[in-house]
Amino acid sequence: MTTASLELINGSKYKGISFGFDKNVFGELVFNTGMVGYPEALTDPSYAGQILILTYPLIGNYGVPPKIKEAGLNKYFESEKIQVSGLIVSEYSFYYSHWQAKQSLSQWLKAEKIPALFDIDTRQLTKELRSFGTMSGQIIFGNKKSKFLVRPKPENLVKKVSIQKPIIYQAGKKKIMLLDCGVKNSIIRNLLARNLTVIRVPWDYDFLNTKYQFDGLVLSNGPGDPNDCDLLIGRLKQFLKLKKPILGICLGNQILALAAGGSTYKLKYGHRCQNQPCLNLLNQRCYITSQNHGYAIKSGSLSKPWLTWLINANDKTIEGIKHKDNPFLGVQFHPEANPGPTDTNFIFDDFLNLLK
Repeated sequence: MTTASLELINGSKYKGISFGFDKNVFGELVFNTGMVGYPEALTDPSYAGQILILTYPLIGNYGVPPKIKEAGLNKYFESEKIQVSGLIVSEYSFYYSHWQAKQSLSQWLKAEKIPALFDIDTRQLTKELRSFGTMSGQIIFGNKKSKFLVRPKPENLVKKVSIQKPIIYQAGKKKIMLLDCGVKNSIIRNLLARNLTVIRVPWDYDFLNTKYQFDGLVLSNGPGDPNDCDLLIGRLKQFLKLKKPILGICLGNQILALAAGGSTYKLKYGHRCQNQPCLNLLNQRCYITSQNHGYAIKSGSLSKPWLTWLINANDKTIEGIKHKDNPFLGVQFHPEANPGPTDTNFIFDDFLNLLK
């Protein structure tokens, strides 16, 4: 077996054993505390540019499902490929068992040229990230003394994961324009399940001057800093004046807040799990949510017509916003789940009810 090391920018090093593709990579180190759902997590475009640490101690035991297209989308995955830059786990199961599995996690990673290490103390590694905050790191192969890889010029990760030209998913008479900032397939599935025709467009598409007629706008999840999407934010500021229904999800929620005059900030280590409790301040109900984000809306940065709708019951960060008078709403969590609980799937119904 090939050995390699995970090196953190603060000087910490962890030795591990490779079960993926052997290549050196650089990325932001983040951890996910979910127990299941690695096929969905690895294909979530919000993880682009990141080395993912899975804290659950045993990974790979149920293998990887087949690639089956349904309504033009991969049925069991959240995008067309693995999106993470690398994967770190404690124990890897070389034997898998699931009636749908077609290959092992190791085979999938190697086929898509993604490095992965096991036999790493993910508990200690996660404690370090919780103490110091999210930081850059690298997976290095070979015994030679390594130099820290130099990150290339900052890239627009949203541009990297967005589609290049519009795709239309035909369904009902009502039409939704979906700004693809790195959208998960399950968001599209949920819109189609509500008999909505989805016009999926690139993140930088000019939706203010378009040949398409649409009844509402959805801003998807995606990777990186929302402030990098200044072109989209500028257009959205103008679109808000039209008072058409808008739903922002995860990164889309942050972009909506920025367009409305708010501000965002980077969390110390983010929320990446399937069990974040969110409190609805309007009815005092608590929901368990699936999350994957590293930024949040700054409390108090939005003007009075905007309401703080939901907050995180753990750290009180803003988890949802809505406008008092206009049909605008955004959520920081993932109402489509996959993986995770479906407590907040009703968000799509709330948006549906806003459409005229």
